Amino acid sequence: MTTRRAMLAGGAALAVTPWRAGAAANALRTALDAARAQRDPVVALRTLEQFEPALLPPAARLDLTTARAGLAIDAAIAARGIDPRAKPAATRDATLLTLLLRRKVGDGIALDAVTRRLEQERAQAETRAARLFRDIGISGASTGACFTRLWQDAHALYPDSDAGRDAAVAEMNRWLALFAADVPALIGPVPPYCRDVAAIRPSAADLATGHVGVRTLPTPGHPGGYIVDLTQVRDRPRWTLPSVVAHELLPGHMIQLPIEALADPHPLRLDYAPCFPEGWSIAIEQAIADTGAYAHDPRAALGQLHWRLFRIGRALVDLAIHCQGQSLDAARAQLVAWQGEPVAFAPFDADLARIAHDPMTRTAEMLAALAIEDGARGRSGAALRRYHQALLIDGRMRSEEIGRRAET
Repeated sequence: MTTRRAMLAGGAALAVTPWRAGAAANALRTALDAARAQRDPVVALRTLEQFEPALLPPAARLDLTTARAGLAIDAAIAARGIDPRAKPAATRDATLLTLLLRRKVGDGIALDAVTRRLEQERAQAETRAARLFRDIGISGASTGACFTRLWQDAHALYPDSDAGRDAAVAEMNRWLALFAADVPALIGPVPPYCRDVAAIRPSAADLATGHVGVRTLPTPGHPGGYIVDLTQVRDRPRWTLPSVVAHELLPGHMIQLPIEALADPHPLRLDYAPCFPEGWSIAIEQAIADTGAYAHDPRAALGQLHWRLFRIGRALVDLAIHCQGQSLDAARAQLVAWQGEPVAFAPFDADLARIAHDPMTRTAEMLAALAIEDGARGRSGAALRRYHQALLIDGRMRSEEIGRRAET
């Protein structure tokens, strides 16, 4: 039977796992089940004390180290009299917010440093956007104002009709073919069925029931797909769609998530590394742009930057709302200045309401992406492929593990 490591061939050959390691992995899984069912994180940590990471297969080792890191944070949260699984939206306690952020993405995070880094990333994205806007002759008082002018270009809008939706999906699948061809050079070998995916036009029933923005992951013998949210197709200019393809299809979620399914991470690992999949797809959007995919299409390049500013902006207002008490009106004004127009599935007011009730999630997603991007910096060719393979082969991980794998 083909193993997941054989399907990700190209890395170093691995020795056969000794039977003792397999037995230890099975025992660990039982202990992790018990730890997840235990409401007291201190007690849960004790159930994992007997295991030595070095004696476990790689995926099981990652289950253990992730669970220990997350449970230790939960113990610190519980010591403050708060249920770690709750969403304390009303708090402005910096220590608690730091713990919530570390719970979602990784250790060693300080709120002030996070804000500075995100502001730096925002400034860099706005600088790149300004250069592209100059190239196509668009100006405005802010980056958002420039995006609004670009949004108003009728030539980039699809008709609100079946024909318009067909055209949008056909264009996405054209980009999909181009990005699929880049996978070997950017990521290396992946299970062949990961490429058996497509953008799918929503049916009338999908539109009526809101069954849009839905992924079906590919498996051997069964293709995958992404039902594109084209409910308001006039809100999706053609230049915004290439980066959606990179994020939702290839080389984004349709590579990372099926490979993760092969690794079969324990649910406790999913609990304490929840933002890695989104981080992977945000980072891979940037990686695709960095390959020069949009070198001859400045509007598509601006589309990628609009998505990046959307995600950076979400993270910044998440921090401002919860750490500084920023009002939703003030946060909305900032998003308008940075983005101009909301993305189709996240109108400003609705998205801000979600952020206000779910502290640190949007920040954690962007930090996961930045951790991946930091590890890729300075790599190209085979070195970049080895790094991407190391991030994919065992499934999701926290930022400290991303850093460790970047060093190997």
